[in-house]
Amino acid sequence: MSAATQNLTRAEAQERSAHLRVATTQVHLDLAGDAETFGTTTTVTFEATTGATFLDFLGPVVERVVLNGAELDPAACFDGARIHLAPLAAENVVTVVARGAYSRSGEGLHRFVDPVDGQTYLYTQYEPADSRRVLATFEQPDLKSRFTFSVTAPAPWLVLSNQPAVGSEPVGDGLTRTTFAPTPPLSSYLTAVVAGPYHHVRDVWESPDGLRVPLGVLCRASLAPHLDADRVLTVTRQGLDFYHSAFAFPYPWGKYDQVFVPEYNLGAMENPGCVTFTERYVFRSAATRHQYQGRANTILHEMAHMWFGDLATPRWWDDLWLKESFADYMGSHASVAATEHTDAWVAFANRRKAWAYTQDQLPTTHPVVADIPDLEAAKQNFDGITYAKGAAVLKQLVAYVGVEAFFDGARRYFRDHAYAATTLADLLGALEAASGRNLGEWARLWLQTAGTAELRAQVEARDGRIERLTVHQRGTDPRTGSPVLRPHRLAVGLYGLADGVLVRTARYEVDVTGAVTEVAGAVGAPVPDLVVVNDDDLTYAKVVLDERSAATALAHVGAIPDAMPRSLVWSALWNATRDARLPAADYLTAVLAHGAAESDTAVLTGLTANARTAVERYVPAPRRRHERERLCAGAWEHLRAAAPGSDDQLIWARAFAAAVATVPAAAGRAREVLAGTVPGLPLDPELRWAMWQSLAATGCANRAELDAELARDATADGATRHLAALSALPEPQVRETALETLLLPGALTNDQVDATLEGYGQPLHPELTAPLTERYFAALRTLWAEHSIEIADRLVQGLYPGHQDAGDGDPADHPVAARTTRWLEDNADAPAALRRLVLEERDHLLRSLRAQRAGQDR
Repeated sequence: MSAATQNLTRAEAQERSAHLRVATTQVHLDLAGDAETFGTTTTVTFEATTGATFLDFLGPVVERVVLNGAELDPAACFDGARIHLAPLAAENVVTVVARGAYSRSGEGLHRFVDPVDGQTYLYTQYEPADSRRVLATFEQPDLKSRFTFSVTAPAPWLVLSNQPAVGSEPVGDGLTRTTFAPTPPLSSYLTAVVAGPYHHVRDVWESPDGLRVPLGVLCRASLAPHLDADRVLTVTRQGLDFYHSAFAFPYPWGKYDQVFVPEYNLGAMENPGCVTFTERYVFRSAATRHQYQGRANTILHEMAHMWFGDLATPRWWDDLWLKESFADYMGSHASVAATEHTDAWVAFANRRKAWAYTQDQLPTTHPVVADIPDLEAAKQNFDGITYAKGAAVLKQLVAYVGVEAFFDGARRYFRDHAYAATTLADLLGALEAASGRNLGEWARLWLQTAGTAELRAQVEARDGRIERLTVHQRGTDPRTGSPVLRPHRLAVGLYGLADGVLVRTARYEVDVTGAVTEVAGAVGAPVPDLVVVNDDDLTYAKVVLDERSAATALAHVGAIPDAMPRSLVWSALWNATRDARLPAADYLTAVLAHGAAESDTAVLTGLTANARTAVERYVPAPRRRHERERLCAGAWEHLRAAAPGSDDQLIWARAFAAAVATVPAAAGRAREVLAGTVPGLPLDPELRWAMWQSLAATGCANRAELDAELARDATADGATRHLAALSALPEPQVRETALETLLLPGALTNDQVDATLEGYGQPLHPELTAPLTERYFAALRTLWAEHSIEIADRLVQGLYPGHQDAGDGDPADHPVAARTTRWLEDNADAPAALRRLVLEERDHLLRSLRAQRAGQDR
């Protein structure tokens, strides 16, 4: 297969779309064959103004190609990635008969056999460019077509696609052929097929004006006892109520099925009428409010895509934000407006934006409107900038133009571009018409520059009163080195300590437009103990606390009664830790001191995860054992003190389980938990496996015990958790075998890759993986070439030797950092997507080493 022709470029896509107009695509899939391949027949009708073009197809064999009635030689026209078509007429019909390969990596048509009952389940996952693994197609978003699917499958199976079934007939040998209604114009990456003996719960949603939409919620049969379909359907109906009214464009896809599928690479995918979700949202174990909130957010995110992305689709992946940023914003907005999760913006501020800030400070950062030259780059732009930063920028835009103008602009956008492909200019035009504002400069600064601004308050005082309060902005586009000062509509909150509570004494809305902005209204106010810039989280910027505010935050962050400002202060403390301004040990102290008072489960979950990262990555090596023990002991104390059966108890139990992996002395307490001695704690599979994996990582559990736990939980998830635990055993041969297996193409499914990497990367025994460092760098180019990009991404990141101890010299001279630099210098011609990942891993390592050095110096 030609790597060059597999990686479609933007220029090639533009050239093809300039000459083609696709009318219809008929696809028949024969799923009745062997366990490795399936039959696929595609017929495409299209107009052309050129003499030659190509269809995209990735599969083991093309058997026939018939163009306008003439047989083409597959050996001559198929290069493994493209089917070259010539000569073309003004109007063309091409039929391709081929064999596709079932996927084990979650790309294309994924095949899964449930170990519980031996049943087979299939589903498709295409974004951005994997529909070509299942059908012959023009694999680019702007060449939309009306798709008609038919599927031959075992008669007992349920088969779904984007549209309702319109016919089903037996075809012999216990098989049934199901035909579906044609879709409206649709990009190929949004088509979907789901097949297998899925458990199916049906319902219907009806709008006030009489639109009826059939609803479905599906999962594997063995998971049916855990599926809370009523709760899923409640959020679904609430979302459809909200979007139907807010967008003033009727739901356009006929039905709305939501399918929870195994071994899924994503949280979910917005296939119109047939949305797929990870099975992690079917809670086999106890779930916190944050987990339910996260699932509701994802349901509403994917539902927003029915309009943002599916109805109006970005022309090319440069404008990926036109769907992902909007859906990410709408997930939180609709949660607050339409569901019980009225605190969703708190989780967004504390968790989602942390992802954005991390991504935006890497050397590979990019504008929200990115430069995407090819499909490999597109795959990697489903990142924290496209999703979370873009959503935060939209939240700032809503504050700038107003909620009504924003939704009026969205309604214009859908009305003008329904079933079409769009660009940034299309959306800006709709928003400008609705708001009356010229958004050109706003878009340039917010959407077309990269990097995170820093905002810091400065208080000048006399006799306990503010003489001058200013907000200082600093920002640089890391790609160009040029200063970037964005306009921020934000709030500045002043907080004072009274009777042990940090209460807001004043709030000022200001427009920050340059390097220094006066907050005139604050003159004469009492000097606050804490200044929160960007109170209410209206804008996107990293807030740096002034010295007095930082001291107050460390001592009293838990005393802020409102969740939003409290979460913002926690975010500022975490950013300071990552930036080496706050010693990691001080951050851990704050978490252990104030975490018990944290009422928001999303924030508390993030605090415990950050505390572990702080200890493992940012604490200096001589102190790390002590801080590991302190985190483990603190989590144990909070676990024992939490109310039995509460979310807090469960979160601290999970934090304790994770901490045990680096504290062998805590093995006895972990076994106490496994014995059920903690009152009210749900000892479910997730928590049990977390404990066993950590015991394995410290050498305090053996294979027989892990096998016994697998016998207790003989499920697909149990099998992957068992693999993760086995891979964590502190034995040199275990690491050697794990590396060899990971590097072998096709040896593991996507979930098995994740589980093996999780065990391989346990940080307690770095001496086990240190001898394998050179093998990692030597294998990079080969693994990139031999694995699918989905699996290769995981291997490049998961195998990188990032757990290192800082020495006395420059972090850049650390042996692993220097080896990474040398690889980059020696491989300047490597694929850009691979180099991006290696650059990012080096940056994470250097940040870790700098923080350790700073901790040593204090």
